[in-house]
Amino acid sequence: MTDLHHRRPCEFHLLRYVPDPVRNEYVHIGAILRDVSEESGQNAELASGPSAEPLLVQFTRDWRRVRCLDPGADIEMLEAIESELRVKLKAEPNGKLMQIVKDSFSLCVQISDARGFLVESLQAGMEELMRMYVEPPPQVRLPRLSGRAAIQAKMRTEFERAGVWDLLKKQIPASDYTRPGDPLKIDLGYQPNGILHMFHAVSLEPGVEMAKVLAFSAAGLRDGVKRIALADLELTAIIEPAARLGATDEDRDRLLMYRFGVETMEEHEIRVLTTSDLARVADAARVEMRV
Repeated sequence: MTDLHHRRPCEFHLLRYVPDPVRNEYVHIGAILRDVSEESGQNAELASGPSAEPLLVQFTRDWRRVRCLDPGADIEMLEAIESELRVKLKAEPNGKLMQIVKDSFSLCVQISDARGFLVESLQAGMEELMRMYVEPPPQVRLPRLSGRAAIQAKMRTEFERAGVWDLLKKQIPASDYTRPGDPLKIDLGYQPNGILHMFHAVSLEPGVEMAKVLAFSAAGLRDGVKRIALADLELTAIIEPAARLGATDEDRDRLLMYRFGVETMEEHEIRVLTTSDLARVADAARVEMRV
């Protein structure tokens, strides 16, 4: 058992999603953990810049409980709030957390009062908070992530591991580069030099329709990026591995459908990778963005 004298005093706030403030039904979606030990305060005085403040912000990676409470929840908006909150807390490390959250975000995201917490390390403490308050307990059975949601979750995991998630553009409107009214939004992108890298989750689980939509949009996107951003476009589709969908010789129809989806995108100069390639892709982004 860990000696309590070796634990660091911290305080934490829970963040909750409240789709209807009148009914006040909510689900916890994240936590903020701050080191309030004397050693932390001394380090902050000696150091310069916002990074001196030991503080972690983390939201759930599993939005199924949110969708159970509110099937129409804007998950992209909630993920954007996490990135924005990290940026604001870096800029104002000594600001009042509750006020920053209240001033910055809508009523659908609320923050709890601070509570004390002793931790071995900030990261271990955050993991414990997420287990205790945010993530569903093991015995709770929720629908398995599948399709685009599963690919997007894997994309986020790998780009976060590489330390570049908060630096990526998200939900990029294709209409910025094509024409007004285009409903397509590309999941992720970054432009460290003369190449605009875009990544889009394309699930072939339900069929090839998503692949055909992206293929149809590729030429317009490429021309628009060249004209507006003065850059070349590298458009990457992230799909499931064939075996994950049962696209094997034992199921020829599914295998042919899978190949058709891949070949359709490649014919329109879309780079096609699977979720198995994401670690390499995220590491390349970290190098290009000099993180």
